Amino acid sequence: MLKHTKIAIIGCGNLGSSILNGLLNLAEISADHIHVTKRNPKNLLSFQDKGVRVHSDNLIASTEADIIILGVKPFNVTNILKEIKPVLHPKKQIIVSLATGITLEEIYQVVDPTTVVFRAMPNIAADIRESITCICGKNFKHEHESKIISLFDSIGQSITIDESLMEAATVLGACGIAYVLRFMRAMIQGGIQIGFDAKTASQIVNQTVKGAAELMIQKDMHPEEAIDKVTTPKGCTIVGLNEMEHQGFSAAMVRGVLASYQKIEKL
Repeated sequence: MLKHTKIAIIGCGNLGSSILNGLLNLAEISADHIHVTKRNPKNLLSFQDKGVRVHSDNLIASTEADIIILGVKPFNVTNILKEIKPVLHPKKQIIVSLATGITLEEIYQVVDPTTVVFRAMPNIAADIRESITCICGKNFKHEHESKIISLFDSIGQSITIDESLMEAATVLGACGIAYVLRFMRAMIQGGIQIGFDAKTASQIVNQTVKGAAELMIQKDMHPEEAIDKVTTPKGCTIVGLNEMEHQGFSAAMVRGVLASYQKIEKL
């Protein structure tokens, strides 16, 4: 699907680099078909050794690309689009924005209204090709959507959603990693308090969380179904779970999700 496709990543920061790593693992993608740009590209020079074209010229990158990925901060999206607009070809190119809170409508205020545009929201697990990427778009045909899904499948899994849910996807998928990591940190701290050294506690917690996630995925289970298998009558698990609920664990998690969502809505 991506064979011979030329790709530009404009503003290739941490997330852009993760996507690039995923693309470089695809046999059908040629490294010399990829441009990556950054105002100061010195941190990207390791990719140059792999054949990627690394520089700071957004116009050159955009001129030669079939897919243009905008990895810049939300407040820079409009300026970058205005910069590259003179070299864009609406009928030949696809634009993909990774920016939180920048709508398709805002993008179309700058680019030709016939342009194929997607919004995509990966998360930092893209770095190990385990991201969940939520995608929406406009003016696309099936082959356009398939190409973008293939691109983001290279860094994990992809799903298509309505644009009205993109901010919610940011909270659940992108912010959500931080929520899980904070839970893991707390669990490690608890493990240290009951006797483990930090390294051993981390190893146990990391594998436990990984196992729990894989159990949900492979068995297609609801979390409560799995919890019921662990909570024996008068056992230590149910005592711990009840204490967490008394302290507001689930409510705090829900309130955190809502707080992040309300923050995005105000942007």
